[in-house]
Amino acid sequence: MAYEILDHVADAGVRGIGETRDEAFAEAARGMFALMADLAHVRAEMEVKIVAREDSLEGLLVAWLGELLRERDVRGLLFSRFEVRVEGEEGGWRLAGRAWGEPIAPERHRLGVEVKAATYCGVQVGEEHGRHIAQCVVDL
Repeated sequence: MAYEILDHVADAGVRGIGETRDEAFAEAARGMFALMADLAHVRAEMEVKIVAREDSLEGLLVAWLGELLRERDVRGLLFSRFEVRVEGEEGGWRLAGRAWGEPIAPERHRLGVEVKAATYCGVQVGEEHGRHIAQCVVDL
């Protein structure tokens, strides 16, 4: 599993890469949070569950990342560990995810940039060179 930060003129792109679609979604989230903090210093102490439903896989990725950002804003949490299960259902897709993290502690966490939102710009979910990818641009 891995993630990449993609160059973008004013914002940043994140690309989750995995052996499965689930891993790619989890890695996209990890990449997004790696923009916000050094994840090596974020303890996986608290668990948050996320459920999302969308018509498309691309919409599901944006919803997943958006819900994680909402949890960051509402609960003041940074996340460093993610698990995702994506399944097709009648009329679309369903995601059941879990994220582990801890409250933001500026004195201990090495903070990066603030991610405001996940966007549909450059959104892509699919396979590339035998690996699954999940990517989009995030608004900084």
